[in-house]
Amino acid sequence: MTASIHISALYRYPVKGLSPEPVERVELETSGFFPGDRLYAIENGPSGFNPLAYRHQPKTKYLMLMRDEALARLRTRYDDATATLNVEGCGEPQAFRLDTEAGRDGLADLMRRFVPESLRGEPKVLAAPPQHRFTDSPIGYVSLINRASVAAVEDYLGTPVDPLRFRGNLLIEGLAPFAELEMVGRVIEAPSGLRLKITKRTVRCAATNVDPVSGIRDCDIPWTLDARLGHRDLGVYAEVIVGGALARGDALRPIG
Repeated sequence: MTASIHISALYRYPVKGLSPEPVERVELETSGFFPGDRLYAIENGPSGFNPLAYRHQPKTKYLMLMRDEALARLRTRYDDATATLNVEGCGEPQAFRLDTEAGRDGLADLMRRFVPESLRGEPKVLAAPPQHRFTDSPIGYVSLINRASVAAVEDYLGTPVDPLRFRGNLLIEGLAPFAELEMVGRVIEAPSGLRLKITKRTVRCAATNVDPVSGIRDCDIPWTLDARLGHRDLGVYAEVIVGGALARGDALRPIG
């Protein structure tokens, strides 16, 4: 890892399985989640969710791209001030206040009409309780994607690969392909003093096979990684061990 590593983009995913939102700058708290990320999930039939006694649930309990690729055709934007999710790509643009029961029911009804074949039961929009988020991993606080690793996958497949297939919070440049996988246990620091400890490699699933623009399942990235590298890992999770700011263009340096 070298001092030339920098953040090329930042993204959040307010509703699990729906579209990413680029951000320029965020403030992260110690042991906190990426701001505005995975605040809501759409339950696909009863999941056992209990906001008063929350337990991490596998992503298969919710609507998600691994199985429900049509979700990628929706374009969503979340307004923090009003808790409103604006949705395009399903006829007339719609808006749902997710801090109200009526708004959550409205989004659930949209899912009944948009992906009826995906439903295993009644869809329900869930709001994450305090100190929790609907991340894929129970320690998935912040996810990092190495652009060079994505470029290597492009070479393996012989076709362009949008890094948004990997649904990361930070896109980083300056590392060698798959060098991020060897960083587990290391700490990196941003100019603000924020420190991230790399905790876990990210095993890729079939969600990466879905083009994030067209919603078409057009390749097999997990199989390709396995065939080429003997594993299905690309990107890493990190924990915020010292809070602070992150901004697009920030350099990241190793500690120790």
